[in-house]
Amino acid sequence: MVLFIAACGGNADYAPKPRGYYRIVLPKKDYREYTGGCPFTFQYPKYGKIEQDKSANAKPCWQNIQFAQFNATLHLSYQPVTSKKEFNELIEDAHKLSFKHTVKATSIDEGIIRYPDRKVYGIYYTIDGNAASSAQFYLTDSTHHYLRGALYFNSEPRLDSIQPVLNFIKKDVDVMIKSFKWR
Repeated sequence: MVLFIAACGGNADYAPKPRGYYRIVLPKKDYREYTGGCPFTFQYPKYGKIEQDKSANAKPCWQNIQFAQFNATLHLSYQPVTSKKEFNELIEDAHKLSFKHTVKATSIDEGIIRYPDRKVYGIYYTIDGNAASSAQFYLTDSTHHYLRGALYFNSEPRLDSIQPVLNFIKKDVDVMIKSFKWR
């Protein structure tokens, strides 16, 4: 009995261990060219899989890049531009859809995309905080083509948990945008 009581001695220096997280193994960056039947091309990572959007309202050239090992999807929706009015509506929709995340976001920054040699223009929205989407963008040639992208993780948005993977995938989105060309 004395031994049992001595073993349970009051160690006043006890501190709980911090919460641990799963180890994330990030693959090597390696890219391939998308050259499908749509009026654009770009580089995307080999660990991403392009699939046709299967939602009920999906149009041709609406695609998703699935990052299965990260439980993330980059949704891409292409729309041909037929009028100045439609173009302005598409731009306004991209702005509204990005700023819908204001409720959970701590900040939303806009970055200009300009590659005049390829006629690629747009805005990149960086959404900080526990918002459902952390990165959104649109690309256009200002006259005939419009493409919108939105990155979502298929889990509850907790920035502290997804930050390493988010930074990793954002680099892939940057490569995609920098290599993007209209056909």
